[in-house]
Amino acid sequence: MAAPCSSTPMPPHARWPSPGRGPPEGSGGMTALLFAMVGSFLVAAGARDQKMVAYLRAALGASPALLGVGIVSAVLTAAIAAYAGAYLSATMSEDAATMFIAIALLLAAAELAWPDKSKPPAEPTRSLGAIFIVLFARQLTDGSRFLIAAFSAVLASPVLAGIGGALGGAAAVAVGWAMGSELEARLPLRAMRLGFAALLLLPAIYLGLSARGIAG
Repeated sequence: MAAPCSSTPMPPHARWPSPGRGPPEGSGGMTALLFAMVGSFLVAAGARDQKMVAYLRAALGASPALLGVGIVSAVLTAAIAAYAGAYLSATMSEDAATMFIAIALLLAAAELAWPDKSKPPAEPTRSLGAIFIVLFARQLTDGSRFLIAAFSAVLASPVLAGIGGALGGAAAVAVGWAMGSELEARLPLRAMRLGFAALLLLPAIYLGLSARGIAG
């Protein structure tokens, strides 16, 4: 005789796995990796960390240590963003998690649209420790990390979202290091960032309205 099926509904937050457990079977694990990698790379175009690395490369030369510091910082901040996104969404109801994702996308859009008036330092430091601290602080609060947090939450795959974000962030730093003073001269960074901000704003508004029961 077959056992009766339980009619107890699954709580909304049960869809969101605890951090560190990896993506559930059938989830978009590779989707999280690809989205986070491509998204973090594109959104980092003209970001404060990329420009800082480009300025320092132009002033100090093609130092492999500078590139290494930038990559290490990108990896660490991507891991923090992915874990934070998964952890917060796992403790929330479905509507609250949706609102969190909307806020993450909105913050990313705002950071992209905000004018960046940074200029090459008059007396650039050669201290790798000081460079790391400034890069870490800038990356931790930039649009790319908000985007990684959102992907980690919505696709329930913090590990692969973190790996993808780390790869994308490291690639963006490498582009700044490789181009140096040519970065701003050869790329329309301001137009690119405004375009990406507009693209992120649309899903942020939709998800926010959905969480409030107005849309969707």
